[in-house]
Amino acid sequence: MSKQKALVEVKQLKQYFPIKGGILGRTVNHVKAVDDISFSIYEGETLSIVGESGCGKSTTGRAILRLDEPSGGEIFYDQKNILSFNKMDMRKLRKDMQVIFQDPFASLNPRQTVGQILGEALAIQNVVPAEKRHDRITELLAHVGLRPDHIDRYPHEFSGGQRQRIGIARALAVEPKLIICDEAVSALDVSIQAQVLNLLKELQRQYKLTYLFISHDLGVVRHISDRVMVMYLGKVVEIADKKSLFENPQHPYTKALLSAIPVPNRKEKRERVMLSGDVPSPINPPQGCRFHTRCPFAVDRCKTEVPQLTGVSNTHQVACHLV
Repeated sequence: MSKQKALVEVKQLKQYFPIKGGILGRTVNHVKAVDDISFSIYEGETLSIVGESGCGKSTTGRAILRLDEPSGGEIFYDQKNILSFNKMDMRKLRKDMQVIFQDPFASLNPRQTVGQILGEALAIQNVVPAEKRHDRITELLAHVGLRPDHIDRYPHEFSGGQRQRIGIARALAVEPKLIICDEAVSALDVSIQAQVLNLLKELQRQYKLTYLFISHDLGVVRHISDRVMVMYLGKVVEIADKKSLFENPQHPYTKALLSAIPVPNRKEKRERVMLSGDVPSPINPPQGCRFHTRCPFAVDRCKTEVPQLTGVSNTHQVACHLV
C-alpha cells in the first residue's frame, strides 16, 4: 500500500473549537477535537477511521472537506495544499471530494424531488448539459438500485435504505475521486447495511473511487476497509492494513475495541478487555499518552511523554511506549 500514490496527505492537522465565556464572550478555552495528526489516503483504497464517540473521526473528515476550517496543519489533495485555496478554488475542488452523511433524511431537502436533488448537483458543477441531465439522473438511480419512476418522488416517500441510496447517487453525480462516508450505514438496519456496503464496494470498483470511511462499528469496518486508523481523544494511536490490525493489534486501546466485537458463534470464546474510567475531556486532555488514565499497562513514562507513531512493519504503525 505504501507504494501507491497518496491522493490525500494530512500533516499535523489540528482542529480546536473555541469555548466562549464571560460578559464579553471572550475565548476562555478550546475543545481539542483533533490534535496534531498525520496520515495519507491512497488512490483507490478504503481507509477507515474508528474510535469511540468524540474521538475526532467526523471532525477529521469535515476538516479534509473544509466544512470546518482547521486550526492548524496542512491538507494536500493531489499534492496541492487545499488550505491555501480561495472560495472559487474550493468550489472547483468540491467536484472531486464528496460526502455521504450519517442521517439520510436530514441530509436531503424535503421540499425537492429526487430529480431536483440530483439535478442541482449536476447544474452547480456543470457536469452534463441541461438537455442530458434527465438521462444522467436516471442512470445514477439505476447504479444505486432505484427505479426511473423514483425521480419525481420526495425523500419522505422512501425507506431509510433507499434515502441513503439517494445520498450515494448525489455524491456520485459530479464524478468525484474521493468520497468521505461519515457513519454512512450506522442509521440503517443490519440487513440494509450489508446491501449498502456491497453497493459502495461495487461502485468503488466501477468508478475507481477512494473512500475515507468513518465508523464506530468494527464489523462493518472489517468488511469494507483496506486500512484502518484508530483514534482516541483527538490522536491517532494505531494505523495498519486490515489484516494486521484485526489479527495482530498492538495498542491496548485497539485490543479493547476489538474485544468488544460480538461473536456470532457462542462456542467461540473471546477474552473481553474492560477499560476502567471514562474518556477524559478534550478540553483538558491528559499529559503524555492520552490513553494512560484508562490503560492497564501504563508506566510513568506514559504520563509525561507523548508517544509518536512508530513502524511495527511496513504497513503497521502504533503510538505506544510499550511497543
